[in-house]
Amino acid sequence: MDFKEVLDLILDTDDVTVGGGSASALAGAKACGLIGMVCKLSTKKDFGIAPEKQLEYAKELEELRDKLLAGVVNDANAYGIIRDAYKLPKETEEEKEIRKQAIANAGIVGATSPMENAKLCRRVYDIGIELEGKTNPNCHSDLVIGYELAKIGTNGCLMNIEANLPLVKDEAKINEFKKAIQELKIG
Repeated sequence: MDFKEVLDLILDTDDVTVGGGSASALAGAKACGLIGMVCKLSTKKDFGIAPEKQLEYAKELEELRDKLLAGVVNDANAYGIIRDAYKLPKETEEEKEIRKQAIANAGIVGATSPMENAKLCRRVYDIGIELEGKTNPNCHSDLVIGYELAKIGTNGCLMNIEANLPLVKDEAKINEFKKAIQELKIG
């Protein structure tokens, strides 16, 4: 799927192929746009962070936005891998075992995509918090909306990891995912 297809599916209440993981990554991408705009509107004078640093943040946010937009698609594709694993035949013992392993592998894919997106969203959130009180005061509401979207994106991605965790059978991966959830969660 491409981004346009995924976006259409996020907005389609009758379709179940794209869910909260993609929507959470999209929230993070929107946060990048808002916070980056605030940075660029905070370069006429020093509001507590030098204009050059504001532009550095804006550039980083553009890079994060692009990664998150790709993450929207990656998350939707990860769902497809899980769906396809569940469609595998299960008539014979051998087929059941192959299907079981495919589902476990798909669970890793299904949890890895939102984990990567959560890391990106968390960075966006951290930038937004760092900018609090250090940007053009006329843009304060945009800044707050931006970092609140990044918070929603982060925590939504983490919920998506948790939703896929029961499929994962690899203990090392389970521990990696649980550690990410613990470290990235925003209270």
